[in-house]
Amino acid sequence: MIQYLLAFLIIFTLFTGWVLVQHAARRFAQRHPEFGPAKEEGGGCATGCGGCASAHSCGKRD
Repeated sequence: MIQYLLAFLIIFTLFTGWVLVQHAARRFAQRHPEFGPAKEEGGGCATGCGGCASAHSCGKRD
């Protein structure tokens, strides 16, 4: 039972930490617009259709 509780606490702590990091990044980007917007997950070149070079061959996503 202790292992389940420990696993839950570790996962919850990691998730909460990740949410706090995202919030801090958004707040930093808002305070420093000269650096551009904060990059969100899934917005990079490697997210679909093979990367930036072949992004135009994917077609439209709905």
